[in-house]
Amino acid sequence: MHITRRHFARIAPVALIALAALSLTGCSYNTFVTQEEQIKAQWSQVENQLQRRNDLIPNLVETTKGFAQHEEAVYKDIADARAQLLNAKSPQESIDAANRQSSALGRLLAVVENYPQLKSNEQFNRLMDELAGTENRLATERMRYNEKVQAYDTSRRQFPANLTAKMFGFKEYPYFQAPADAKQVPKVNFSKPS
Repeated sequence: MHITRRHFARIAPVALIALAALSLTGCSYNTFVTQEEQIKAQWSQVENQLQRRNDLIPNLVETTKGFAQHEEAVYKDIADARAQLLNAKSPQESIDAANRQSSALGRLLAVVENYPQLKSNEQFNRLMDELAGTENRLATERMRYNEKVQAYDTSRRQFPANLTAKMFGFKEYPYFQAPADAKQVPKVNFSKPS
């Protein structure tokens, strides 16, 4: 088969574009691999803080139980959320469990407001300080995780990197967002059960 000059003139620009896209694709593959590893490393930091919070909760609950014995529903919600977090197998399951745990802790703190003698308990105050510090660390690690996910997702959606992402199956990662009920004031019923 003989390629004429005219035929070559038509094929050459297409071949150059394909070659350029192919070279850019290799760069985006490496970028995606790097960004995915950064996301995984940052997720480990989030999990460290979630575990720290999870370890503090039983002590906080036991201390509170001594003062507010009739708040069984709140304690059950906290225990269930804690178990859900321990059994989570993916970032999304961990996010859902952590959000459920945050909601339950919010209800527990609402209970505490009605027990002034509890707030003067030294052990309770120490646990609350540790929990506050953990919540601050967790907020920082969640923010860093979300920043890594945003950078990765932005790269994944840009052309021509989106072709690489699709070709090699680079998946989307979930953002760690606050639960919807975090925007509402917790409702606690302080009437004694009959």
